[in-house]
Amino acid sequence: MKKLLLGFTCFSLSTAWAESFTGTVVDVICRGKDVASHTRQCALACAKGGFGLVLSDGKFLKLNEAGNAMTLSKLKASTRDKDLKAKITGTLDGDVIQVETLELQ
Repeated sequence: MKKLLLGFTCFSLSTAWAESFTGTVVDVICRGKDVASHTRQCALACAKGGFGLVLSDGKFLKLNEAGNAMTLSKLKASTRDKDLKAKITGTLDGDVIQVETLELQ
């Protein structure tokens, strides 16, 4: 019984729960600038540096490689030029979101 309980506890501690994050998508290079006026064209031009999400409190969270790829794809398909709001589902690992889903709003 003790082994079963210990195994369950270890499994439970290693299982991460997905969270939702909403904010403004910005490339890493431009993260300190005015994100509301940051353009899609700029984000596409600076895509090699990766992307992140600026939360409503101003905190910047980087996206993992999968999130960067999803963001680039969504930005290429978007017609929105400014105020690039997004809803992201994933797990937070330090200051990096391990992205599961990403939706531009």
